[in-house]
Amino acid sequence: MSVQVVAAKMAEVELKDINSKSLPAAMPVPQKQEEKSAIKSQPAVPSTSPAVSAAVKVAAAPEDPTLPNPSLNLMKMPQASVLKRTEQQHNGGEAFINPDGTVTEAPKTVKKQIQFADQKQEFNKRTTKIGRRSLSRSISQSSTDSYSSAASYTDSSDDETSPRDKQQKNSKGNSDFCIKNIKQADFGRREIEIAEQEMPALMALRKRAQGEKPLAGAKIVGCTHITAQTAVLMETLAALGAQCRWAACNIYSTQNEVAAALAEGGFAVFAWKGESEDDFWWCIDRCVNVEGWQPNMILDDGGDLTHWIYKKYPNMFKKIKGIVEESVTGVHRLYQLSKAGKLCVPAMNVNDSVTKQKFDNLYCCRESILDGLKRTTDVMFGGKQVVVCGYGEVGKGCSAALKAMGSIVYVTEIDPICALQACMDGFRLVKLNEVIRQVDIVITCTGNKNVVVREYLDRMKNGCIVCNMGHSNTEIDVASLRTPELTWERVRSQVDHVIWPDGKRIVLLAEGRLLNLSCSTVPTFVLSITATTQALALIELYNAPEGRYKQDVYLLPKKMDEYVASLHLPTFDAHLTELTDEQAKYLGLNKNGPFKPNYYR
Repeated sequence: MSVQVVAAKMAEVELKDINSKSLPAAMPVPQKQEEKSAIKSQPAVPSTSPAVSAAVKVAAAPEDPTLPNPSLNLMKMPQASVLKRTEQQHNGGEAFINPDGTVTEAPKTVKKQIQFADQKQEFNKRTTKIGRRSLSRSISQSSTDSYSSAASYTDSSDDETSPRDKQQKNSKGNSDFCIKNIKQADFGRREIEIAEQEMPALMALRKRAQGEKPLAGAKIVGCTHITAQTAVLMETLAALGAQCRWAACNIYSTQNEVAAALAEGGFAVFAWKGESEDDFWWCIDRCVNVEGWQPNMILDDGGDLTHWIYKKYPNMFKKIKGIVEESVTGVHRLYQLSKAGKLCVPAMNVNDSVTKQKFDNLYCCRESILDGLKRTTDVMFGGKQVVVCGYGEVGKGCSAALKAMGSIVYVTEIDPICALQACMDGFRLVKLNEVIRQVDIVITCTGNKNVVVREYLDRMKNGCIVCNMGHSNTEIDVASLRTPELTWERVRSQVDHVIWPDGKRIVLLAEGRLLNLSCSTVPTFVLSITATTQALALIELYNAPEGRYKQDVYLLPKKMDEYVASLHLPTFDAHLTELTDEQAKYLGLNKNGPFKPNYYR
């Protein structure tokens, strides 16, 4: 007997059993008691602390309605009704076919669109007071501003009041700081403690040198990204005897909760995420221009702090012992000053040290480029055509990461040596105008200006993603997009759609500023290498006898580079091989290093 015949007979018996019982006509099968109890027994969501809620808000991805709802697995699915349903009616209702053949229309259900109260408020929110906020912040914003960049785990849109208009004090009554919200200090402290676990060299340096206090008497003014990793550096400098005042070198990279933790710890911090251009320079000035306190060391990232002191307070350089600069942009400015004879103090070029170039610029960007693009655009990398402008260490890291994800990568370069490296690494070397119409993603990492100009932006395809991995915001000509015929639409935090009159749009990330620190995070371990190098450079310049360093730009001695690297090796349970006396004599080296000449890059 076939399966179909057996099934038919079973159905016939079932129908006879149904007809033999008296069921009310057109009555759906009631829900079982166990299903009701299962629904009622579901626990309510417990309330969480504000810190945990803030973390969950950022970590949770937007719900996808196409995915199965896991909560359905908590209950048994209702059994099929004995009443057959007809096709859905034209008016949206349904009908039941009764056992006697009659048709009864089921009650209509009204579908209501659920809108949460806070969501409604976000959609209806309009900025009414621009105040000191820049043009970039005055552009119309949608509710998706609540998508906080992972560079800060707090939503900067919660309070539109400028920190400059607030009066805040820490628990000790100190008010020498300007941050978003001092109440976030506990959350920031946990972030710093997590970072400390991934920064072994700085912690080792703090432990070894805090007894000697090599920075006792140092008054360091700093302008860097204010993140949990920077906080570990600042607290290390303080443990070594220094006094610190700090501002941010990027208006989007500050972690508000970390700035709060530093302010609570007694540091003079002037920074918050989403500063305007006016706020940016105001914060730097507050660090420098303070009664009864004058810096004698500068730690800069990008050269803005050094530039401001030269411009506003040139007499301060009479007491400043040295400058430590970590970015290619800032180093370029220092060399310009040196060439013009205007550099009046020694400067240490940390950017071109081996530990910075080979690790921070390469490995950090190799990981953080993917992180930044994913968090802002949710883009699929496989098969995408990407052009990377510049094949220095940053460009190498970005290109390698995207190639590994299946992207088709083009490279532009002005240096024949770097260009040859790109070719031998398997990338096609092109001019930007040759591929600008076809690529899906444009990434700049040259340290130059006007790499992507309006002409190229006009020719890009619809939906092209444009971002910058260089320190400065000069590589993409964002100012040329501030014209009446173009419409700006904020779709997420640090994500803007720039729309042309014909409907074409490009996706601009972080308004052309540094992508990874503006829109995501960077690997802490790599930053430990750079931060340790900065700390050693400060110690070297501050303690150097008079006359050792002239008014020029210097590279960190290779001995220090090697020391920084050696401090990180125990993390990997790595064991260095030691030269024998005979081998050391043969190579003409000291058994303890340095193993590379000072000109080694």
